[in-house]
Formats: sequence, C-alpha cells, structure tokens
Amino acid sequence: MIREQAVDKRTPKTIRHDADLIVVGGGLSGVCCAITAARAGTRVVLVQDRPVLGGNSSSEVRLWVLGATSHMGNNNRWAREGGVIDELLVENLYRNPEGNPLIFDTILLEKVILEPNITLLLNTAVYEVEKLGEKISGIKAFCSQNSTAYELVAPLFCDASGDGIVGFQSGAAFRMGAESREEFGEKFAPTAEYGELLGHSLYFYTKDTGRPVRFVPPAYALDDITKIPRYKRFNAQEYGCQLWWIEYGGRLDTVHDTETIKWELWKVVYGVWNYIKNSGQFPEAETMTLEWVGQIPGKRESRRFEGDYMLTQQDVVEQRTHPDAVAFGGWSIDLHPADGIFSEKPGCNQWHSKGIYQIPYRCLYSHNVPNLFIAGRIISASHVAFGSSRVMATGAHVAQAVGMAAALCTQNQLLPRDLTEPTRMQELQQELLKAGQHIPGFVLQDSTDLTQQAKLSASSEFVLNELPADGPLLPLTSSAAQMLPLPIGSIPQLTAFVTADQDTTLTVELRRSSKPFNHTPDVTLETLTIPLRKGKQDINLPFKSQLSEPQYVFVTFIKNEHIQLQYSQLRVTGVLSVFNKINPAVSNYGKQEPSEDIGVDTFEFWCPERRPAGHNIALRIQTGIRLFSPTNVRNGIQRPTNQPNAWVAKADDVNPTLTLSWPTRQKINRVELRFDTDFDHPLETVIMTHPETVGPFCVQEYVVCNDQQERIYHQTHNHQTSNTIRFDQPIETSSLTIHLKKSTSPGQADFAPASLMEIRCYRE
Repeated sequence: MIREQAVDKRTPKTIRHDADLIVVGGGLSGVCCAITAARAGTRVVLVQDRPVLGGNSSSEVRLWVLGATSHMGNNNRWAREGGVIDELLVENLYRNPEGNPLIFDTILLEKVILEPNITLLLNTAVYEVEKLGEKISGIKAFCSQNSTAYELVAPLFCDASGDGIVGFQSGAAFRMGAESREEFGEKFAPTAEYGELLGHSLYFYTKDTGRPVRFVPPAYALDDITKIPRYKRFNAQEYGCQLWWIEYGGRLDTVHDTETIKWELWKVVYGVWNYIKNSGQFPEAETMTLEWVGQIPGKRESRRFEGDYMLTQQDVVEQRTHPDAVAFGGWSIDLHPADGIFSEKPGCNQWHSKGIYQIPYRCLYSHNVPNLFIAGRIISASHVAFGSSRVMATGAHVAQAVGMAAALCTQNQLLPRDLTEPTRMQELQQELLKAGQHIPGFVLQDSTDLTQQAKLSASSEFVLNELPADGPLLPLTSSAAQMLPLPIGSIPQLTAFVTADQDTTLTVELRRSSKPFNHTPDVTLETLTIPLRKGKQDINLPFKSQLSEPQYVFVTFIKNEHIQLQYSQLRVTGVLSVFNKINPAVSNYGKQEPSEDIGVDTFEFWCPERRPAGHNIALRIQTGIRLFSPTNVRNGIQRPTNQPNAWVAKADDVNPTLTLSWPTRQKINRVELRFDTDFDHPLETVIMTHPETVGPFCVQEYVVCNDQQERIYHQTHNHQTSNTIRFDQPIETSSLTIHLKKSTSPGQADFAPASLMEIRCYRE
C-alpha cells in the first residue's frame, strides 16, 4: 500500500537520458534517422508523441509511403529510395503484401527496438527546449501514459517532428506559407487566390459485412454533400488514402488550428459516408459499414526551417547538381488548393521533372542553431520545392543522411555545418553509399574493400542476345518501348515479332534521353516506317545511329490497333519495357504539357506496368549486349542507372557462382552483399496489394564457401536488398565463392537469371 500525506504540490517523476543524438519525431524520417545513426555507433534517444511509430504511414493515419517512384507513374526508373527506408519497405512486402497498416506498425517498432543504441520513448511530447548560448543544451518531454517527465541531454539534436517543435522553441529561423515568384524566380509559385499552404487529410476504411447495415450519422456530420464541389467523385469502392483529396485547413494555421481542422474533416468524412449509405445512389453499399475513421489527421505542411541552402523549383526541374548532395527526390512538384475539398479547383496541381534530383546537405541543418539537424518535410526548401520533397520516402531518405552526419559529428566532435568542408563531406557521402544510400552522380570508392584487389571470375555471364518470343501476344493499343542498355558505339541489329490483322504500317522509333542518367526518351534518333502484311511476321530494325556515351535506348513501337506485339516471359535485372499510357493518380495523362510558362518541361511519360504484367518486348539482338560482367559488383553503384550495374548469370546456368581470388590469404570479418529487389517497384505500404512477397530478381538462397570449398555461410530465406555477413572469428582464405540458387527455372512465369549488384569484403 502507498499512502502519502497532503502537500502543497507534487512534481512528476523525472528521468534523465544522456545520449549523442536526440531525435524528436517518430515518423518514417525520425525512425530512419535514428536507425542509421545507431548502426553507425551513435547513442540515440528517439522521442515520439504517439503510441506507434510511422507518423502519416502508421495505422493512426494510413497514408501509403511514396517517393521518387511515384506509383510507377513517372519516368524515374529504378528510383526507390535505398538504405533503411528500402529495408523497411522490402520487409513490409515480405510480411504484408496485403497492405495491413497494423503490420507495418509492428515492422517499424521491431526494427527500432532491435537496435541496442536506441532508447525509444513513445507517447512522449516535447514541451520545452533549453539552450546554452546559441546551442540547444537539452529538451524536456512528458509521457502521458506513465506520468513521467524526461530530461534529454545531448550535443546534437534532430527535429523530425513534422511541425518542428524543437526548431520552433529553439529559435531556429523558419517559414510558413509560400514565397513570391520573385524571391527565387519560381514561376510555379502559387497566387494568394490559390493559397499558400497544403491542408490536412483524414481517412476512413469500410468493409462489407454480407448483410444489410444501416448508418445513422452523428449530429456534426456534413448535412449537404453538394457543399463539396467534387462530391460526384465519391463511390462505394474507394477508401483510405485513395481519397487523399479529403483535405482541409490550407487557409488556417496548420499547427495551432489542427484540432479545428480535424473536426471539420470528421464532419466531412461522416457526411460523405452518409451520402454513400443513405442517398440511394449506391445500392452496393447496403451491406457495408465503416470499419475505421482516423482520429488524427495526416499533416502535409506547416513550418519549413531555413538551412544554409534552400531547395527551389529550379533544383527540382533542372536537376541541378550539388557538391554536397546526400540524397535525392523525384516526386512531382505537387501543390494543392488551400481550400482543399471545398475548392472548385482540382485537388492537386502536379508537375514532374524528367528525372530524379539531388538534395544537398546544406538543407538539413538550421543556419542559426548550430547543433540542430532538420529532417523530413521541414527541411530547408521553398514552398514550391517542398511540394516535391515533402513525401515520406524522400523525407526518410534525407533523414538517413542526417543520421549518418550525426554519427560523423559524434565521432569527431563536430557540429553539422563542419561537415560541409570538402574532405568531411566526401567522407559523409562515402559512408552513406556504403549503407545503401543512392546519391545520383556519386560512386562508392572504398579502398578498404578487399573486393577491389580481388580477381573476379564467374561460372557464366549473361549476354542479352534474345528476349525470347515465349510471352503473350498483346495488341499495340498504346505505344510501347523496350529499354535496352547499350555501351558507346553502334546500335545492334534488332528483330521484333508482330502479327497484323490487315495490311498496315508500323512506325518504330529509336529514342534516348537528353541526359544519359535520365530515363525520359525525349530525343528521337531514328524513325523506321515498316510496311506489314496481314499475319504473323518478323521485322528487322536496321538502326544506324551511334551513341557517344553509355545509356539506355528506347526501341519504341508507336500504337497501331491493327498490330499485336510479341512479348517475352524472360525478366532480366536492368532490362525493362515501358508504355505511353496514363496514370491519373499522379497527373500522368501520357504527356506533360503546361499551358503557360510555369517553369516546367514538356515531355511524354513512358512507364512500366506492374507485375504480373509488364513483360519485356520479345527481340532478337544480333551480336548481343555484353553489359552484365562480374566486374559490375565492384563498380560502386548498387542499382541500374545508365547501365545495369549488375553481374547476371546466364539463364541456363544451373549453379551460378562468383569467385573472388587473392594472391595471398586474407582475413575477412565481414561481407556485404547487395541483391536486386527491383528498385523500380514503389512498394506502397497500404491499399495497393502486391502479387508477390519477394521480387523475381532477388536471390533468396545462396552459399558462401572458402578456398577449400567449405561452406562458411548459408542463407535460405533472403528477401532483402542488403545482406551483411559477420563472422565471429576472421575467415582466413585466398578466395570466396558465392553460389546463388534460383527458385524458378527458365520458361516459368517471372523467371529472371540470378544476379548480384554488389559484393564488398572487409578485415576489421
């Protein structure tokens, strides 16, 4: 029994945590920052004011995680973010292809609590920031669930809280709203009539009970659905973040008016469901009921903090390069009318760039609070650039750079700005590349990697001389293109296979991107006009162009409804077909064509189809394409870019092996392997289900042997991009052999030859 006498007042129990880095905000940005820093040896306290991690991606909000891949609706090929965010998304595919948001919660919690360097504080809100001079010296937080106050002390802080509570209270310079067109010369800067802030959204889930269910709306439900100009878009099938345009609050203070905004969104949601259930226009809804309604809104925009550099529209559209690039973005510049669901305007105004763009490190720390990092949607960006950088996968990718920067600062007793010194910046970039972070235009150069001194040999090497004509025969109702990686020089002679239902003409164009690292086919090199007779036939494509630099070309078949094009069952790492179709979800209507000068480009969209569709176009390739060498595993690039960047074994190689040999015996403590988990697939976390738990290119089983061909490691259930093998005692050997085992065989659906993107070996 506990009994205390009456006193004047009491103070809550207080616990102090000392760490190297305090991360405030447990959304995807905070999670990825904390894990990255912790794995680099940094002691981290992660503070989250909600009962679960994930922020807008959690089961409390249920927004799908997206980034540069943009629902596969833009021209950013192989653009899914790498590092920790990739690990989380790939794990979610493996465990949760149905997209259950509760399962994604468990994955995030598991990944965080398994890190011994992370102390996790859930349900804990920051309420005070303490400073010593210009620096933050500590923060105070309170957990409502255990009535405990926390004093959190560290030399470094990261604000990934979404609204920037630490930055705000510490006096960091910030902005809220939109800059004028004149300040940065941004032609897409919105007018006051359009509005300066994106609003909040709140979602609902439904289910079919199989029997009639009635719905009596609460008194506060919107009683006149016609107050929503786009109300006729509602239907009984769409739910959750498919209804992202249920948005409100852009005319209010999106920090301090959040409760007001939430009530208005509740009013809308229950009014919408009342309309669906009781208007009589949706008889299919008779047996449906509400299963879940969000209790907190998903926030899009509030404060943006000023760093030493501010990302702008021109950085996004022109793909400007930066010596301190540490991450990339690729979502469209996506602005919304401030009146949200009550606006007469379309729910969004999206404009894409021709490829992914670099995000500089100088955007990731406060310019006036010297020990404060900023991550997630609050980084230093104009309102227009924020329209692209704000999405969760991009924010998480950026936050990983913050986590690694914090680790280097901790190791060397530095402040965030100190890392902009060129030598230190190069170290940061190289450490990020080692951790799986893709930085466009940068290559890993690791002198401590023993693979760089090894002789490489393989059981076979794939030569792309044929995409066999063993797949479906499909009508050419939309223009289709086969992407082929080619070296400098001439175009190989190609043969395609078609069937015509009448005498007609086929137009085939050879295209490339104006920038070799992009995948927008905006340059036409040649056009062939080929007469066809009725029936099945092979057609030769005698292109005569020359390439001055290695890149992908697009063998483009212009739509003709009288023609069927032959496809292939074979899938190959770094080889892809794309189509000039529409994807309204990301404002892709086949071609981006602004009606006025708003500072964006005009170009066509050429996008892949999701599996099980998306077959390669059957082709015969004279002399073959030889770009799948074992040497690719040490070229410092872990995904296809302007080349496949992978070793690929022959399709009929029953025991694909890669051997590293050294003239003397080596002591090896750690081996890093990178597999192809298809960086072109966005891996949305909710709503959009996936047909597989492991991508067809990923090797699930492999064996590592020493120079005596003794098995020293065996993996049987791999599904991840990155595999780290640590040996308790160093392995002494003059060679390592990796035996890859495929779970499918040539001729089977979705067969892909075994491939490996990277191998690195270390003596530690």
